[in-house]
This record gives sequence, C-alpha cells and structure tokens, in this order.
Amino acid sequence: MMLSETRLHELRDTAYAELKQPKSTQAKEVLIKQFIETIAQAKKNFKTDDFATILEGKLKLKCYDKILLPLSVTRLQKAIDANMPPIRIEQLLIEVDKFTHFTRHFIPVQEYHARPKNCYKTLISGLISQATNLGPIAMSTCVDGLTVDMLRHVLNYYIREDTLKAANTEIVNMHHKLPLSNIYGSGTISSSDAQRFKIRASSLLASYYPRYYGYYDKAIGIYTHVSDQYSVYSTKIISCSPREALYVLDGMLENNTLLNIKQHTTDTYGYTEIIFALCHLLGFYFMPRIRDLKDQQLYRVNKSENIDYGVFTPLLNKTVDLDIVKEQWESMMHVVISLKQKTIPAHVIVQRLTNSYPADRLSRAFTNLGRIIKTKYILRYITDLDLRKTVQLQLNKGEYRHRLPRRIFFADQGEFTTGNYEEIMNKASCLSLVSNAILYWNTIKINNIVLGLRQQGEIIEDETLSHISLLPYKHVLPNGTYFASNAILT
Repeated sequence: MMLSETRLHELRDTAYAELKQPKSTQAKEVLIKQFIETIAQAKKNFKTDDFATILEGKLKLKCYDKILLPLSVTRLQKAIDANMPPIRIEQLLIEVDKFTHFTRHFIPVQEYHARPKNCYKTLISGLISQATNLGPIAMSTCVDGLTVDMLRHVLNYYIREDTLKAANTEIVNMHHKLPLSNIYGSGTISSSDAQRFKIRASSLLASYYPRYYGYYDKAIGIYTHVSDQYSVYSTKIISCSPREALYVLDGMLENNTLLNIKQHTTDTYGYTEIIFALCHLLGFYFMPRIRDLKDQQLYRVNKSENIDYGVFTPLLNKTVDLDIVKEQWESMMHVVISLKQKTIPAHVIVQRLTNSYPADRLSRAFTNLGRIIKTKYILRYITDLDLRKTVQLQLNKGEYRHRLPRRIFFADQGEFTTGNYEEIMNKASCLSLVSNAILYWNTIKINNIVLGLRQQGEIIEDETLSHISLLPYKHVLPNGTYFASNAILT
C-alpha cells in the first residue's frame, strides 16, 4: 500500500519541503517549540476572552445565546426571495450548461465523441432521473419521445463516476470564479458531514441507525465535503456503522477543483487523534467542533517544570510520548507521502492505524502526535473568538445545505431502492451535481438582484450580503413535481 523505498527516496526531499515538515532529528524540538508558542498565545488571549474559565482545576465553558440577524439582513433576504424567479429543474440545468458547458464531460466509455439522436435531451433527463430518484422508467413516462432504452443507454455509457466527477468539478470551478462567491468565502475552508438516507434493498453498506430510523429499517450515508462557498467538491457513499472520521481525508486529498482547501472542520464524529496527526502532517489545519469539550483530556509535552503552562497547568495533567514520535517520524512521513501520491484511499490507512492501536508502534506514534495537535487546537479554540465563529459558520453552511438534497431526492419517499453500490453512488453524485448547478444558478440570480437594488440607490454592504443564503431551494424545485415534455429542449 505504501510507496516503494526507491520512489520514496526520490520524493522525500521535495515532499518535506512542500509539507513544511522537519526531518526526524529536529521533529521533537520543533513540536516542543510550537507547543510553547501556542501556550504563550493562549495565556495571553485567556485574559480577554470570557468563553472559558478554570475553577478548581476544571474547565468551564460559556454557552452563547443565539445571535439575532440584523434587520438589514432580514430585509435583504425578503427582497431577494420576492425577486427570485421560479424555474423548473430541467430548464435550470440547461441554463447552467450554457454558462459552464459541464455536459461536455459526459462522453461514452469508448471516448467516441459522436452522440446519438436526442442525446442532449436524454442526458439531461438521465441526470434528473438519478438526482430525484425517479429512475429511468418513471422518467421516460414524463418526457415525450424518450424511451427507457434511451435513458438506460445514457446511464450505462455516459453518466458514470468519472464523468460525473469531471462535470461537477467544472461547475464548482466556474462557481468559484463568480464575484459573489468570494464574498461568502475564499474557497480555503470546508466541512464534511454525512446525511443519512433509508435504504430498502439489501446492501453491504446498509446498517441499522436507530437514532433516525428505529431498529427495523436500515440506512446508508452520503458523505459530502462542502466549501465555504456552499459548493460540494466531494461525495462518497458510506456505511452508518463506522465513525465518520475515517472518510474526512478522502475528500480533501481527492479534491481536483480550484478550491485550495487549507482548513477543515467537522462535528464530533469526524475527529480522532489520528486524524489530527495526519491533517497536521499533510498541511491541513483541522478544527472540529468537539462535543463535551470541557471533558477532553489535554496533554503536556514533557514532565519537566521548565515550561510555564500558567493557568492551564491543572488541565495539562498527562504527558505525551514524544520519543516514539521521533522514533517513528520517518515511517509516519512515509505514510503521509504515500497519501499525497494517492497510492491507496485514505480511509483504508486510517482504518488500519485505528485498528492496530495500541499494539503497533506506528499507530501509537500517530496517536501521540495527534494528542499534541489536539491540545494545541483546544487551547486556541477556547481563547480565540474568531476561530469559534469560523467553525460554527462553516458547520452551519454544511447543515443548511442538507435541506436541498432532501428536497431534490423526493421520489420513493427519498429512499434508496437498490443495493448496488455503483447505482447508489451514481445517484449520490448526480444529486451533488444538481445541487451545485442550483447553487450556481442562485448565485448568478442573487448577484443580479443585488446589482439592481444598488442601482436603485440601496446601500448593501458585503457583510450584510454574506449572511444571505445562496440556497433558496424553494424557488428552484417544488417537491414532488414531475417534468413536462415541452420543458426540455429537443
């Protein structure tokens, strides 16, 4: 699974420089220095931030009240909602294609570019049939001149994982270039979360999920990575049984869009100490929102008293093993460089490291490094208001975006009826593509509305505009609507 020693030797110096990681002889000293710097900054910020207090050696955290939106935001949102034109989903895809030309990526397996008659109409219908869960049979009855065989031909030879990924990348890249997108974010921050859907058929990925579906129905998860511009740049089908943290790195490492992701956040289920370590070594700043943060174990870097931990001394009551980190540093970098070269999916590596702890020394090294990085992050989180706002805002964007797939994926009560992995993945990818197309269309329309209001003399600040949702899905796809034949271009 790892790079060969010969290939590793060729890449080692370049990889260390790109990842900005020290050599094994300097690793321990660098980690201690970074830890001391974090402690010093946290002690300085602790005096001015009222989020955390330490009483009797225990961490106490403040619970913030919900922040009300300014009146200017509410008024602007109402103005945008009133001026957003309704549009059918098939017409929306056609309009977005005129701007992005995403359908040019749907080429047959043989890469023969000539297309059969009515291919464009069938392709748009095929994408809708998958994204809405209608399927080819129901879709063929909604569009004149379209047969089940035509749809199945397009689904088998044109709409597949690699073409969907390329088309989705095209939309994300084009959306990233829109002026309004930069108001919402720079494309350097993202979050990931799983959305559960019930499944009726037997599948290896299906598992019971009592929290939402009781003890008799099974579900699967669609794990998506969402940028700070609301776009989905990675989609993966997962089981609900394992921890979501296994799949955090997959999306970031397989990202082939223009989004330059540097920071990533998840909820509690998306973090482990091994993920903290791998993100640090890969050059990502991992910033999860951890439940029961006050009960988290924090660590110091050594047992000596030559480091002044100040007010945090009672919290840092355990010590990490930096010696094993130094011992295994080269092996850890071997893993990281292999991940960067995509020799194997990241979730496989994370799963094996997790399962081999604590017997395996490499796994212990990753865990101890993760404890250092986690401690540094928590100390910053409890003393940095801007960081807490960034994490909360990005997670809110991901949660809000979940409403859109629920509305699009309406047929069969929004449940998967097939157990085949390729078919499920195909539907999930089409769902992400259509949601990104809706996002692109909304961004253009909202920008035009704002420009019109400004021309009328309205003063609209970028700060106010950044609070407006880019996903007013109610103006795009009425739930349960079927598709008329005259709405799709022939």
